[in-house]
Amino acid sequence: MSSKHLATFLLGAAAGLAATKYMSMTPEEREKMIASLKEKAHKIKGEAESGFEKAKEYFEEIKAKGGDSIKEHFGDLGNMVHGLFGGEK
Repeated sequence: MSSKHLATFLLGAAAGLAATKYMSMTPEEREKMIASLKEKAHKIKGEAESGFEKAKEYFEEIKAKGGDSIKEHFGDLGNMVHGLFGGEK
């Protein structure tokens, strides 16, 4: 049995156990569990959105620093290239 099949089997077994556990709960316990899962999902969503914003800011900062670094090391490269290739005839 390959590891892929084994993982699928274990996942199916876990899902079966979870379904059995859920069916044996009282309605109050089910509501409490669902509320807890929703709270955890909102927390994870908030963390993901925060991480996305931080990554976006980080890449903008790198982009700005990269442009400044090129300008610092190569000076007036744009005018030099224009002079070489785009000058007047």
